[in-house]
Amino acid sequence: MSLPPKLSRSAEIKALLESEIERGELVPGAALDERALAARFNVSRTPIREALQQLAAQQYVQIVPRQGVFVTKMTVPQLRNMLELLHELEAVSARLAARRMNDEQRVELQRTIDEGVEALNQSDARRFARSNAEFHEVICQACHNDYLAEQIRAIRRLISRYRPKLFLAPSRREKVIADHQRLAQALLSGDEATAEEVMAQHSPGGDAGFSEFLATLPAEFFNDAPMSHARETASAEAGSLDAEQDEE
Repeated sequence: MSLPPKLSRSAEIKALLESEIERGELVPGAALDERALAARFNVSRTPIREALQQLAAQQYVQIVPRQGVFVTKMTVPQLRNMLELLHELEAVSARLAARRMNDEQRVELQRTIDEGVEALNQSDARRFARSNAEFHEVICQACHNDYLAEQIRAIRRLISRYRPKLFLAPSRREKVIADHQRLAQALLSGDEATAEEVMAQHSPGGDAGFSEFLATLPAEFFNDAPMSHARETASAEAGSLDAEQDEE
């Protein structure tokens, strides 16, 4: 059996930084210094530049000529638009999962709830956030619609940097567990309508849910400039980085 191809150093660095952004360890607006990253990963600046360019292409970072590289910020309307779409897609996925979930996925769904309850009892916000992500991933898989699941995953990855503080409040974690238990009951009993309704109520995409979600985030996480600015600077990224490389 052949082994999977080994990632290049730049791909490894890109994956690590992407994960840190998604977990909120690198917050929106955080600066990414090439020299510091090169020292951290014990590499030249070339694989760092390659990794940052790949992250910029995915809108994880912005490369601003003569200023630096920063974890991309969204505007409030952009975040709301993404959450509205996620709200609709996850409601559909819950309805399909109630119809199509197999026995293995039923067991895994219950495991994620048990994990969340244990994290709640231990006041472990990080573990709770992980169990929440796993719960939603089970539903993605159980809808048995790969295209729908990939759309949901892509949006959740893009907004994940805005989620870590959501689970810091114990009252919020308790509400999430209650929602998960109600949703699991509907999923496991095959009640499609209730599963869709509960998921829609659980999502922060609605008006009340979004206001509550927004209140957990600091104002400096947001940018008045539209996300299109990140795309507009894409053509300047390679030139800016290459020019810096020539200056070394």
